[in-house]
Amino acid sequence: MIDWKRTVRVGGTDLFVPRIGLGTASLGNLLVPVSDDEAVGVIRSALDAGIRFIDTAPLYGHGLAEQRVARAISGWPREELVLSTKVGRLLREGAPPDESQYHQGEPFYRDVPSAGPVWDFSETGIRTSVAESARRVGVERFDILHLHDPDDHYLEASTTGYQALDALRREDSVAAIGAGMNHTGVQTRLVRHCDLDVVLVAGRYTLLDQTAMNDLLPACVDRGVSVVIGGVFNSGVLVEPSPGARFDYVPASDEVVERARLLQGICRAHGVPLAAAALQFPLAHPRVCSVLLGPRSIAELETNLRLLEVDIPSRLWRDLIDDGLIRDDAPVPA
Repeated sequence: MIDWKRTVRVGGTDLFVPRIGLGTASLGNLLVPVSDDEAVGVIRSALDAGIRFIDTAPLYGHGLAEQRVARAISGWPREELVLSTKVGRLLREGAPPDESQYHQGEPFYRDVPSAGPVWDFSETGIRTSVAESARRVGVERFDILHLHDPDDHYLEASTTGYQALDALRREDSVAAIGAGMNHTGVQTRLVRHCDLDVVLVAGRYTLLDQTAMNDLLPACVDRGVSVVIGGVFNSGVLVEPSPGARFDYVPASDEVVERARLLQGICRAHGVPLAAAALQFPLAHPRVCSVLLGPRSIAELETNLRLLEVDIPSRLWRDLIDDGLIRDDAPVPA
């Protein structure tokens, strides 16, 4: 059984995070609208269950997720929580549509406030973003701040963006700084060329996709950077690989579904839910400090926590390696 409340040091900082945290993209109406009360209920249930690490961002629901976190943690002792958010986008009325946040004309975030995201990795923009997020969340400071999705903004993120976060760290306004992304190329460059404490990578270190082992994870090992893993179910295909399942927020290809089914077949042969193996797998990597759950309901949260209690036989991991479904150099749970 995984001791998911055990804490791990973040990089070389004095900050410790528990092995399991709560991501809030889904609670910002990612793909499916969630009511304020439902979202707040999920966060409060996570707190009641013992989760003390919450990750959010201005992008998530155009401020909705941060506001819902504020409601949920109101009255909770701040010193008991680890809170992270992201910078690089300011929410502004009249912002032009960000095409990266749409698929076939449909926005990823549904029923959100009219103020939309505007890219800004300037020093002023970063400090403004932190201040606005602090007001939305109702806190004076965050524990972790991430540069958010600077795939097309490497120069700005690695200079003025990083410099602003580094200044906040030196001022003791934040304990740890990093970069939160879905792709590893630019993230790896940031790890190698900036003094980061932690990265948050979504979907690139999972049972289905271990591409972070090509570049990002070795760089983090070399630089002593901790890793938070999001998107362990690859948007759902590692929960139930069936037609219509999503991968990276969009409908999965037939090839992806078939590979997920092969993974599921081996898990079933050992009496293990595919989702349990998906959730526990990334925790075995020595640089991974925490894995984020992303439930959109209390029922999903409870299911996720039960998956952490599933006893997975070592032979299952060996069979996955022998069948070429996970890399043979991937660390696996003991």
